[in-house]
Amino acid sequence: MSLKERMYSVLIVSAAENLNTALHTLLPESKYNPVHTVTSVSAAKRIFADRNYDFVIINSPLPDDTGSRFAIDCCNSKNTVVLLLVRSEFHADLHDKVAEHGVFTLPMPSSKPTITTALGWMSSARERLRKSEKKTLSLEEKMEEIRIVNRAKWLLISEIKMEEPEAHRYIEKRAMDQCISKREVAEDIIKTYS
Repeated sequence: MSLKERMYSVLIVSAAENLNTALHTLLPESKYNPVHTVTSVSAAKRIFADRNYDFVIINSPLPDDTGSRFAIDCCNSKNTVVLLLVRSEFHADLHDKVAEHGVFTLPMPSSKPTITTALGWMSSARERLRKSEKKTLSLEEKMEEIRIVNRAKWLLISEIKMEEPEAHRYIEKRAMDQCISKREVAEDIIKTYS
């Protein structure tokens, strides 16, 4: 799926109504949906705890916080890409604090083309995170299969008195003969002997 076809969910954390309106014009519903807007970090924490977002855009400062800690927490806790909009005079200091955690920063005021470019970078970063999620999921599934096969081998060793290499060959051969995965064979052995 190309980036043009991809849909992104967005959480805007901003108390500035003008900016919120401008951001909504830059986030067409055909590509960014849903787009939720909250006006404080505390409200953002509540909504973020209940739902995953692809993008979080924070306009700092907010009435209850600068938003920098929330930005870092978003990057660390979920596969979310965060853009922190910071007044120009504070940008350098805040950038140094959050960049190492993966938070993108933009000095404000910024032009619409600059924000549009930043949204493109966020899309690229989110797709990279998606690929990492898939790899992680694949590795976790592989590890689970190994645990199940090992459990089945130990059952064959303890119940039928097979040697470990013999139990391993038995599971592999049965999987090949029946055209099923080693995991399916192992699960059948576990059902039989547990």
